[in-house]
Amino acid sequence: MMMVTAAMAVTIIGCSGDDPKQTPTPPTPPTPTPQEPETPPTPTADSYKELYRPQIHFTPAKNWMNDPNGMVYVDGTYHLFYQYNPQGNVWGNMSWGHATSTDLFHWKEQTVALTRDELGDIFSGSAVIDKDNTAGFGAGAMVAFYTSASDAGQQQSMAYSTDGGKTFTRYVANPVIKNNDDRQRDPKVFWHADSKQWIMSLAKGWSKGIEFFGSTDMKTWSKLSTFIVELPGRPNLQWECPDLLQFGDKWVLLVSVNPGGPILGSGMMYFVGDFDGKEFKADALDYPLWLDYGMDNYAGVTWSNTADRKIMIGWMNNWSYAGDVPCSPWRSAMTLPRELKLTAFNGKPLLCCPVVNEIDKIAGTWQNVGTTIDAKDAYQLRLTLQLDKNSTITLSNSQDEKYVIDINANARTLTAHRTAATGKTSFNGSFSIPSMQAPLNIEGETVTIDMFVDQSSVEILTKDGTMSMTNLVFPQSLYNSLTIIGATYEAQIRTLNRIW
Repeated sequence: MMMVTAAMAVTIIGCSGDDPKQTPTPPTPPTPTPQEPETPPTPTADSYKELYRPQIHFTPAKNWMNDPNGMVYVDGTYHLFYQYNPQGNVWGNMSWGHATSTDLFHWKEQTVALTRDELGDIFSGSAVIDKDNTAGFGAGAMVAFYTSASDAGQQQSMAYSTDGGKTFTRYVANPVIKNNDDRQRDPKVFWHADSKQWIMSLAKGWSKGIEFFGSTDMKTWSKLSTFIVELPGRPNLQWECPDLLQFGDKWVLLVSVNPGGPILGSGMMYFVGDFDGKEFKADALDYPLWLDYGMDNYAGVTWSNTADRKIMIGWMNNWSYAGDVPCSPWRSAMTLPRELKLTAFNGKPLLCCPVVNEIDKIAGTWQNVGTTIDAKDAYQLRLTLQLDKNSTITLSNSQDEKYVIDINANARTLTAHRTAATGKTSFNGSFSIPSMQAPLNIEGETVTIDMFVDQSSVEILTKDGTMSMTNLVFPQSLYNSLTIIGATYEAQIRTLNRIW
């Protein structure tokens, strides 16, 4: 932990996804044979039912997926692009997969949007709607920014769509920001009305820090500043997937780091401060601040063009074992979408991330629950516990696989245990974690916890999202039994309908 002050730790430098995001770096895949992207199959009643296949989280029909990219909302449709390998279930041949939704839950997988070209693989990035035709591609064009990655380096490129994201044309003068020694990555772009320019946040990778660039036409970019923070005890880590967001008169900078998360491997941290159109200056707080205290919420960024709502989705995996999770013919899912809200706790800013209220559209009615959970695909379990004594919550199934969560009433913490008892863990030696602890960040004498349980994940959040813990688990069947010992509690459940 560190305290950022105006005199030290934060350096602002004025100025005139994602090489393989694994540790260690995986081998470079062979150059693929060019091929026309396939149109994904239309889901049927019998599809998407493989062991461990999520039923309420987005997954591609097949093949490898990682970071969410290019997320933009337009004409009633949420566009989710993502790092994707069209040719296999391992990392490689990075492209932008594409899915669309009108409600953030029912997704339709589209044809792959962008595939590698002469500049290299298509790594992470963002997309915006150019309402005023500042780039000259047409009013309302969807403009995507991404990192072009090859052995020669990483550069920032641009493509645009004038048919609502169905097809993209690459800008003829790519790259718009040429490579340098910092191997920058993951451009996140937004319009800053006060300075009347587009702002690009660009991560510095292993060099750490975030660079800010400005442009009035999206084609010519000028470097504005660099934000750097040294995190004690985390000397070797990548900074990735930045997202600079305004909440009233304050700004929040999201940054994903790997390795160096709250427990092991990947994690998402954030900074709170001010942005004047050139520099981001962090408030004097203890950093890092973690958005999620589990192992499996990474590379999360927000949709653009959603007005005042800040809707985020993350990659539900961790680079420590992402290539080994036992999922086929797909590998990896996205988290449930979250709505970011900046609040305060104990006199300090706190970024909350409750699940979006659109989840009500796939939910049944609330029912009281005893020891048996009557759900087939997925469910939301809501527990309200007294904080006069400690409690232990156990989710289990008929195979005696169990996920155990402890609530410490005095310390006001939640600790989850992802041990070999939870299900399959032997695929990677770092997957089993004896304990993961998170502060509840709540006041009062009770705590209300929501658990969103799917076929291979448990997302635990306080009711208002003041605490989040996202973890993969791989039981042979859905946890369908509940045991709570300790404090007095109330328990309710509502089933969540499969989205396919």
